[in-house]
Amino acid sequence: MGTIEELGTTIGELGTTNSEFEKRKTAKPELSEENQAIVKKFRQELLVAGYSQKTLTMYELYVEMFLQFFKKPAKEAQREDIISFMAEMKEKRQTSNSTIALALSALKYFYHTLLHLKIIEEIKTPKKAKKLPITLTKEELKLLFKATKAGRNRLILEFLYSTGCRVSEASKLKTEDLELEEGIARVKGGKGNKDRIIILSKQWISEIKKYLKKKKNKSAFVFSKKNATPISTDTIERMIKESAAKAKITKDITPHKLRHSFATHLLESGENIRKIQELLGHSNLSTTQIYTQVTTDELKKVVSPFDTMQKKKIIEKEAIKEQS
Repeated sequence: MGTIEELGTTIGELGTTNSEFEKRKTAKPELSEENQAIVKKFRQELLVAGYSQKTLTMYELYVEMFLQFFKKPAKEAQREDIISFMAEMKEKRQTSNSTIALALSALKYFYHTLLHLKIIEEIKTPKKAKKLPITLTKEELKLLFKATKAGRNRLILEFLYSTGCRVSEASKLKTEDLELEEGIARVKGGKGNKDRIIILSKQWISEIKKYLKKKKNKSAFVFSKKNATPISTDTIERMIKESAAKAKITKDITPHKLRHSFATHLLESGENIRKIQELLGHSNLSTTQIYTQVTTDELKKVVSPFDTMQKKKIIEKEAIKEQS
C-alpha cells in the first residue's frame, strides 16, 4: 500500500468531484473529542513524516470517514470493523478499487504506525484496474498550445509537455533552478522529496529567455502571479481545460495527460525507458512501463491477415490473366 501519488490517484479518479471533496473537507466531522484529538495527532505525524499535502488531506479524510462509521473510540477497532467499512464502501457507495486501496493505506498508517495496533495485516488490497494512460497526439498538442494565451500561460503548457513534469513541480519551479545554457533544470523536492534533473526544449529555452527578460515582477518563481507568488496548480488545471475547449479537443485533458504524452512520444521515438524513468522521477521502472503498451496509432499500422490473404488472391488472379 502506498501514498496517493504512488497509487496514481486523483480526486476525480476516487469518484469524488472537486465540489464534493471540498464539502467533505470543510464539513465539521461528527467525532468524539477523543477521536478528534487522535486525528489531530495523526495529521501531525503525517506532516513530520513529509507526506504531500494531497496525501495528508486524503489520509485524514478516510480515517475520519472510518471513525464516523465506527462511532466508538479509535483504539477499540478490530479487523472485522475495518472489513465492514470496506464492504460498505464497495457495496453502498460503489467505490473503486483505487479508493479502497488508498483508504486501507490511510488506516494502516493510522493503526500500525500511530496507535501500534496491527489489525490490518491480513486484509488484502484490491487490485487496481489497469488503464492505459490517455495521451494527446502531436496535432492535438499543437492545437492546444495555439489556443492558449501567449506568454506565461502557453509557456506553462509547453513546459509540462516538453519536460514531463508534474503540475506541482511546475508551479514551484524557481528561476535559480533553470540552467538554460546547459539545457537542463533541477526539480527540487519532487515526489518523495527527491531532487532530479530534467531536460529543457531548445525552443522553450528561447521563448522563456524572452519572457523572463520582459517580466515585470521579479519573482523567485518562473511562473508567478502579479503579486510575485507562485501560480497555483488549480489555476494551471483550469487554464488547460479552457484551452482544450477553445481548441475543440474532446478528450478530458489534465496537466498529467501532458506528462503521459511526453513519456509516450519519447518511447515512440525510440528513447530508452530507463532514461524516461529518470526524467519522470519514477522510483520503480514498473511505473514507467505502463507507457510501453502499444499505442493506438501503432496498432493501426498492423495489417489484418485477412487483408493480406485477399491481396494474395488478387495477385494470383492477375497472374493467371496475364498467362492467358
